[in-house]
Amino acid sequence: MRGGENERVLDDVIGWLVCPYCGGGLRREGGSLRCGNGHTFDIARQGYVSLLRAGGGPARADTAAMVAARAGFLAAGHFGSLAEEVAAVLADELTAGPGRVPESRSAAEPGSVAGPGNVPQAGSAAGPGCVVDAGAGTGYYLAGVLGRLPGRFGLALDASKFALRRAAHVHPRVGAVACDVWQRLPVADHAAVAALSVFAPRNGPELHRILHPHGRLLVVTPLPAHLGELIEPLGMLTVGPDKDERLAGKLGAYFGIVSRREHVAALQLRHEALRFLVAMGPSAWHVDPAETAARIGLLPDPMRVTLAVTISVYRVRGPADEPPGP
Repeated sequence: MRGGENERVLDDVIGWLVCPYCGGGLRREGGSLRCGNGHTFDIARQGYVSLLRAGGGPARADTAAMVAARAGFLAAGHFGSLAEEVAAVLADELTAGPGRVPESRSAAEPGSVAGPGNVPQAGSAAGPGCVVDAGAGTGYYLAGVLGRLPGRFGLALDASKFALRRAAHVHPRVGAVACDVWQRLPVADHAAVAALSVFAPRNGPELHRILHPHGRLLVVTPLPAHLGELIEPLGMLTVGPDKDERLAGKLGAYFGIVSRREHVAALQLRHEALRFLVAMGPSAWHVDPAETAARIGLLPDPMRVTLAVTISVYRVRGPADEPPGP
């Protein structure tokens, strides 16, 4: 409902958002967000706000069916161990050791956040403090992280309105925002204490821009063995052998590696979970649902399936850093 808790969360995070057209700070006016130049963005009744430029957005975003499948699969807890480790790793990075960004319980008052050229400083009222999930989907992993970080607020960024309708309700400290994560993000410079990219696109220059100099980027990427038992029988997309090299190429100019670990688990999935798994990811664009259902019917119920990913944590490269090697 308009005027409910989800709009209140947008009030809490508005200080970290900027206009996608002019980069100016935003303020709340009734059921909309508005910048000083008059650009206006309506808050959807489901609680998210779209900061997509007119005519903008990616060629395709997750459909209602894909999001429903993902929500059903994740709600069953199949990737729960991964969500727990992501949250634990990032919370440890943000709360232990020297050089960490001071706690910031909320963003600036509406309209007071700095745009380009007027960056908020750590520890100020508009100081860095939000956790940005770029390509958040339903916000499942972001909610887990915030559960480990009392007082932090999160921004769930995604292009799918169907995903954001769920992300807006996933946690009381999440603000859901529609945008194209391949373009300039509607987030103020250095506003984020951390960023997540879990099975999602990685826009290196923009993640570098929005992260505080002492911030952390956590990236989850599939290993070749990930869901390997299903690739041939269900015609799912494969993970290229050069995945790590391509990741390093995209991020190396902007980030330095802090830690890297593998998360591997054996799942026992019933046929319904297998249908969700195919329908929720990129393979959904390339398979025929009826054929997939027939193929799943030929598999054991339950079936052993491998969850295998790499969890990488990066620090922000500064001007004094040596350029990455070849």
